[in-house]
Amino acid sequence: MIKSLFLDIDGTLVSLQTHDIPASTIDALTRAKRNGVKVFISTGRPPMIITNLGAISHLIDGYITTNGAYCYVGEHTVCVNAIDTDDVKAIRRDADEHDYTCLVIGQHDLALYNPKPIFQEVFGDELKVQNIDLEKPAEPLFEQPVLQFTPFFPETHEASLMSKMPHCVSGRWHPAFTDITSIAADKGNGLQAMAEYLGLNLSETMAFGDGGNDLAIIKKAGIGVAMGNSKEGLKVAADYVTTSVDDDGIANALAHFKLI
Repeated sequence: MIKSLFLDIDGTLVSLQTHDIPASTIDALTRAKRNGVKVFISTGRPPMIITNLGAISHLIDGYITTNGAYCYVGEHTVCVNAIDTDDVKAIRRDADEHDYTCLVIGQHDLALYNPKPIFQEVFGDELKVQNIDLEKPAEPLFEQPVLQFTPFFPETHEASLMSKMPHCVSGRWHPAFTDITSIAADKGNGLQAMAEYLGLNLSETMAFGDGGNDLAIIKKAGIGVAMGNSKEGLKVAADYVTTSVDDDGIANALAHFKLI
């Protein structure tokens, strides 16, 4: 029996077309919660830029953020997984050498390294993230534990960089950038940590996602649900493929599994 839902944000909860949570999703999650099912977020976004969940914030019981690098329930930190310091140095050298911009994310702060217009085009204009100070220096963050890097380069460069960061994994959910975290941090490991903290069996969890960074949690959850707007690889790995975020995907899946 499913007791908890773990939901990605962009392209799953929030439409990439309207930038809102569909009314059918809000209603479905409200009904599921009323039926005793807990609701958790599972996102690549760090807490500082989770700004688009106001319509369901009262329903949320906890968070897997930063692709599993920082998980928490209320004021309690469930897990924090920082990137190895040698890997931090490696990506900074690579960004300098290949001249790309990179979002540097700590546990409580973030800043943009080597700013480029593509960041605002994607994060600001496309994803509607408007609360990042583009003038803030990133250098101080390199001296702190870094939980995630979000570098902006094409997928063709990814293998080259990751060969220099052996203690990290990459989870790409957008063609313009990827999210890089410690090898100990992905959404699947975040789910494991949350389940242990909450006293849940993994068979009691259901995870929803649409991007490459959702693959680990889709595989690990008791039931993994791929949105209809997902890429084919995620659909193949999922236990169930629902309709798209803009076509009542979450509501349809919850009804299919008789959670509402």
